[in-house]
Amino acid sequence: MKLSVVIPCYNERATIRDIVARVLEQPYEFELIIVDDGSTDGTRDLLPSLERDHECVRVLLQPQNCGKGAALRRGFEVATGDIVIVQDADLEYDPAEYARLIQPILDGNADVVYGSRFAGTTRRVLYFWHSVGNQMLTMLSNMATDLNLTDMETCYKVFRREVIQSVRLEEDRFGIEPEITAKLAAVHGLRIYEVPIGYNGRTYDEGKKIGLKDAFRAVYVIGKYAMLTRVRRPTGR
Repeated sequence: MKLSVVIPCYNERATIRDIVARVLEQPYEFELIIVDDGSTDGTRDLLPSLERDHECVRVLLQPQNCGKGAALRRGFEVATGDIVIVQDADLEYDPAEYARLIQPILDGNADVVYGSRFAGTTRRVLYFWHSVGNQMLTMLSNMATDLNLTDMETCYKVFRREVIQSVRLEEDRFGIEPEITAKLAAVHGLRIYEVPIGYNGRTYDEGKKIGLKDAFRAVYVIGKYAMLTRVRRPTGR
């Protein structure tokens, strides 16, 4: 069983080595796909050595900053593992959670697993209004998709590879989160699970990038794809 870990990376010079080391500490067969999204802080200078020192690391360079969604699409396209995991390049999410995240798929119960920051586990206490925004977006997404997720915006989304590679994704930036959710919800018979995860959120001074503009885009994307679940398509399984 092989994991494809896709890391979209933009201006993460301070954390990219640490997150790669933490991923590779996990007891699995990996391919680690780092998609650098036009970093300008020197992150790109560090990536060749990571690729050279670790046979399982593959680095893809976007020609310019295209957004998290564009980086994820590129990573998903080239993934070859049995299970695909999205991993942010900062240190907010701990790869030690992989065992918990992939277990529903290994048990044959799930096709997709979301790691929820709000399902009752250890987390860093930070911005109230940011958490309210996350919960509101999750509620709107649930209303549109008829799912009962607690954390639609989570980084930790895990898929059987053939599932995510069968979904046509279009959003270039943070709108990729509600788009993925809407399009997965539209797949007839797809089994989506959610498991609790820890979370060490960082402040804006520490490099947090998601803001109000991204929230408005997420609302637009939820509305844009709201009709998808009205006619669910078969998976072919």
